[in-house]
Amino acid sequence: MAAKPRALKTLAALTAVLGALVLSACARDIPYETLKAKYANPASKFVTLPNGVSVHYRDQGRPDGPPVVLVHGFAANLDTWEPWVTRLGDTYRVVTLDLPAHGLTVTPPGYEMSTGGQVEVIDELTRKLDLPAFVLAGNSMGGGASWNFALAHPDRLRGLVLVASVGPRPQADAAAPPREGPPAIFQVMANPVGRAALRSLNPRPLAEPGLKKAYVDESLVTPALVDRYVDLALAPGRREMILAGRRGPPSASPDAVKGVSVPTLVMHGEKDTVVPVGVGKRLGELIPGAQLILYPEAGHVPMEQIPDRSAADVRAFIESLPATKSPEK
Repeated sequence: MAAKPRALKTLAALTAVLGALVLSACARDIPYETLKAKYANPASKFVTLPNGVSVHYRDQGRPDGPPVVLVHGFAANLDTWEPWVTRLGDTYRVVTLDLPAHGLTVTPPGYEMSTGGQVEVIDELTRKLDLPAFVLAGNSMGGGASWNFALAHPDRLRGLVLVASVGPRPQADAAAPPREGPPAIFQVMANPVGRAALRSLNPRPLAEPGLKKAYVDESLVTPALVDRYVDLALAPGRREMILAGRRGPPSASPDAVKGVSVPTLVMHGEKDTVVPVGVGKRLGELIPGAQLILYPEAGHVPMEQIPDRSAADVRAFIESLPATKSPEK
């Protein structure tokens, strides 16, 4: 009987959200040149890959240091990693990138967003930069791309860091208290009518409340942060591409994750409402030899919410790895 009231409550929330979107009216695309003028910085670089994707990336930190590659999550961009770039750049060469359909990366007509495409972009970019074996870290959707990269190219990695990563759903626990629902944006995306509305309407009414749930610490959700998420979501064709068929955070096969063979650190905030902490625990159980660190007060983006502690944990993990490893040619 409890399921019906919950369903009605969810329907009411969706109706309110969609009503707000309709009232906000349509939002036009923002040209890439306008976005680049606002969000690129002196460290920004662009390279066109063989598949026609023009990737926005930054190659920062110590040029001769051991390389670390950082991959952002869904609807985010490479700026999410700047706190780690600041804290790790004295020792490591830190490469960040915007995935296809995100940030300032431009895709060719007809490009379809997929995990396989993300793996391909990471592979092609790191080869163009002639990186030796590197540590790969990914947040959320970028975590899924990262562990899939580890499955496809284990010889190119020294280590893997999964930050609030998507992965196999946790096993049901009848004794566990019900968790807080995901941000409204994912509830809307799970509904075909909601996805259709988001393709043309202004995402701003959903952005601020969704970010506050993801960040937990609402003081981090500044007007500039909200503007960045909204503006980059309005890149030409971006809404259509990013929402095509998407219904929320993806899951994965436990058997697939068990195939990860590189040293792995799993990091997860216990207050994460986007990817529940049970997913992080499951990844820690399934990946052979994985180290698991849980943060009681953190949400979905510990690299931004608790940058000092999370960066220190990553540094300790990297320092524990073998000094050298010959990359795949």
